[in-house]
Amino acid sequence: MQFQFTGQTNFYSGKVRDVYSIKNDWLVMVATDRISAFDVILPKAIPYKGQVLNQIASYMLNKTADICPNWLRDVPAPNVSVGVKCKPIPVEMVVRGNLVGHAWRTYKSGKRILCGATLPENLQENDYFPSPIITPSTKAAEGHDEDISPNEILERGLCTKEEWSTMCNYALSLFERGKQLALQNGLILGDTKYEFGRYKGQVMLMDEVHTPDSSRYFYANGFEERQAKGEKQKQLSKEFVREWLIENNFMGKEDQSIPEMNEDWVQTISNRYIELYEKLIGEKFVPEVLNEAVTFQKVEDSLKNLSAS
Repeated sequence: MQFQFTGQTNFYSGKVRDVYSIKNDWLVMVATDRISAFDVILPKAIPYKGQVLNQIASYMLNKTADICPNWLRDVPAPNVSVGVKCKPIPVEMVVRGNLVGHAWRTYKSGKRILCGATLPENLQENDYFPSPIITPSTKAAEGHDEDISPNEILERGLCTKEEWSTMCNYALSLFERGKQLALQNGLILGDTKYEFGRYKGQVMLMDEVHTPDSSRYFYANGFEERQAKGEKQKQLSKEFVREWLIENNFMGKEDQSIPEMNEDWVQTISNRYIELYEKLIGEKFVPEVLNEAVTFQKVEDSLKNLSAS
């Protein structure tokens, strides 16, 4: 579904979210059921994924609002968030507490420097770092994420030195809160990413926070025992989708074809997203059937109230 809201000045369809600009003051973010991996949108939608992402993100933004200001102002529909429009800072603040995902693949290749951060010797997959590290990324010309060091960020003028310091402090504090919230429900936050923007002279947290699309979670129960035995960890994240793609010879490269997604696999992905919601939030997920007309009116009412306040 695509909307045309009152005062709409721009529309952008991302890999997962549809983003509407309203009078250059507000953003309406619609979390769709699309799923992406390796910067490619996969061919089938995942039932209720948009609702899961939006509700986890809004929950986490509210739970971290005391750490730094964020863009969110209202959640008028299960898969829709409305907030202030920031000017994005083109740096993704990736915080890693464990050696997992891209960091592990880099480490396994023999490299010990990632985005300017030194990786300790003698680690195995999923091990904790001595303390969380920041490994920033930015968008390459063709739209893919690319690793970048703090020095390169400043040399390219992607942000000021003061903004970089602020984003680092915010990111590490947010990660610590995310770890605490996860552990309360028996999970370990392994890594995640944060995006910031500029709004009225201040650095502001944007986009989603601590969702399965932007984070990796492990089950805390039995984690140390599995690490000691070198066993595979139980994850709740999108990593299992990436692993399935890799096993089927797809990593987003031009000469590769996306493997077929049958209905059982699509339902499995949906169930895993719902499982993470229930585990992370500690509440039963209540799926809602989205009605386009009702959603449109709720967003219109929200924008009217926000503009009047």
